[in-house]
Amino acid sequence: MSRNVIRRKSLETRSASEADRDGGVQSVDRALSILETLAEDDEGYRLSDLAVRTGLSASTVHRLLATLESRRFVQFDRVESKWHVGVRSFTVGASFARRRNFTAQAIPYLRKLRDLTRETANLAVVDDEFIIVLTRMESREIMRSLTKVGGRVAMVTSGVGKAVLATYSDEDVGAVIRHHGMPRLTEKSIVRPSDLFKELATIRKQGFAVDDEEAEAGLRCVAAVVYNALAEPLAAISVSGLTSRVTDARLPEIGRVVREVAAELTAALGGVTPAVNPG
Repeated sequence: MSRNVIRRKSLETRSASEADRDGGVQSVDRALSILETLAEDDEGYRLSDLAVRTGLSASTVHRLLATLESRRFVQFDRVESKWHVGVRSFTVGASFARRRNFTAQAIPYLRKLRDLTRETANLAVVDDEFIIVLTRMESREIMRSLTKVGGRVAMVTSGVGKAVLATYSDEDVGAVIRHHGMPRLTEKSIVRPSDLFKELATIRKQGFAVDDEEAEAGLRCVAAVVYNALAEPLAAISVSGLTSRVTDARLPEIGRVVREVAAELTAALGGVTPAVNPG
């Protein structure tokens, strides 16, 4: 066999290998897109709806779902003909919270926060410039809606997100705005960078942030940062409640409580809370 023929066959083999690799990467990306879409709605999705939401053909979605179902990452409700996130997705996702080994230590402080304010207490972290709710202690009062545990929310539209953003430099805040924009979720959402920077200045002075119906109408959130040993943001805690209960009159007191409990949790974790300028 000539050297040119051998070289051509080698190139063909390598091209086929690269195509298989690229196709495999694409399949993984598509499968993850399906999982992310399923996680958006607890009601589940029909096959046709998943195809529309992901921009994939129904046949491709069905093939990927079959593989994910065999590994228990998704499950099919034959009564409603809907697909849902499976138990294996939960067990894999739960390892994220376990890796954040401060979650268990935070529970007593969340319980204290809930009992002092009579509102739902939340623990959240930043992931890829979004806020992820790790765990919460539910209020005994009626709640209409909240970001679910594991849910993602834009930093600029949440109390915990703004609390963390207040620890960033103006340059880093600007980068978050450029990457993710400033979505208008309600009439009260902050959509101008200049307004956000003013808000962050206030947060730095008072030591807590307020989401005043910016993510969802009728709901308020008051948040403060939990710091690590380098006085850097490790997480944030918050309380959320209906505006009829989290009133303007209660905001200063709730803010003080959230700030103080965040400082207590920071100390318990060996962190350092920067001094707050009350001026």
